[in-house]
Amino acid sequence: MTTTLTPEQALSTIVEGALRAQAGQPSRPNTDTDTRSQLAQGQDPFAAVVGCSDSRVPMEYALDAGYGDVFAIRTAGHTLGETVIGSIEFAVAELGVPLVLVLGHTSCGAVTAAQHSLDTGETPGANVGALVERILPSVISSREKGGTTVNEAVAEHSRRTVERLRDLSPVLHDAESAGKLKIVGAVYDLATGAVTVLD
Repeated sequence: MTTTLTPEQALSTIVEGALRAQAGQPSRPNTDTDTRSQLAQGQDPFAAVVGCSDSRVPMEYALDAGYGDVFAIRTAGHTLGETVIGSIEFAVAELGVPLVLVLGHTSCGAVTAAQHSLDTGETPGANVGALVERILPSVISSREKGGTTVNEAVAEHSRRTVERLRDLSPVLHDAESAGKLKIVGAVYDLATGAVTVLD
C-alpha cells in the first residue's frame, strides 16, 4: 500500500491540518471506528513525522491527523540514531511515504540542555549526556549564525536534522533526488499551536 499523494500534496495536507488545529477547529479526520478497523489490514500513511518526545507536542493533535495518517517517530530533541533513521527508511522504502517532516518545537528541553552544556561546560550524566552531545552541533551552528535564544537553536536543529537525514541515508537521498520524497523541517509553537515550515 502506498499513498497517492505527491510530496507537495502531502506537505499541503500537513500544513492545512496544522492550521485547523491552531485555529481550534480540527476536523479529526480518519478517527472513526470504521477507519480504525480497516487499518488492521495494513497502513498507508502520507507522511513520516520525526518529532520530539515532549508530551506537549502530540503529533496527531498538532497536525489534525487521524489513524493511519502519519508514521510517527519520536525521540527527545528528535535526535537521530541508526534505529531512528532505519524507521524513517522503512516508511519511505516500504510504505511509500512522500514526505518526511522533522518537527521541532519551541522551548525544547533537550535543546535547552544542550545550550546549557555549551555555556557551562557541564554535561548531564548517564545516557542524557549522549543525547545532549547529538544536539550540541546545532546549538553551536545557531550561535555561529548569530542566534542567541533556545528557539533559534531549535530551528537550526530542525534544519540540521533534515540535512543529516540526506547525508546519512542513501535511501532518503535517492528518493528525494528522484522527486518521490520531500524532507522538510518545521517548528511547532507551544503557545500558539502554529507550525512554521522552515526554508
